[in-house]
Amino acid sequence: MDWQGQKQAELWMQILLVVFAAAALATGYIIGSFRMMMLIYAGGVVFTALVTVPNWLFFNRHPLKWLDPSEAEKHPKPRKAVVSNDKKKSSKKVTAAG
Repeated sequence: MDWQGQKQAELWMQILLVVFAAAALATGYIIGSFRMMMLIYAGGVVFTALVTVPNWLFFNRHPLKWLDPSEAEKHPKPRKAVVSNDKKKSSKKVTAAG
């Protein structure tokens, strides 16, 4: 799953869970059955997991292009920035009260 696919999967997960929660709440309220509400929501969670967890083809539309090891050796590696420990001294004077 590529980065765009992860973003899509998370969006679909959020949308589906909210839709199933609203549908379960409305159905449970109208019928007056807490058990039916929980069954509908549990079914929605299972359905959402089946849609968003597997690595479906529509989540791989933007694959990353990796360099071959031989190509990677031709390009220089980035160097870490040098951090200096010199701190500027404050020009403020500290006075003792009292």
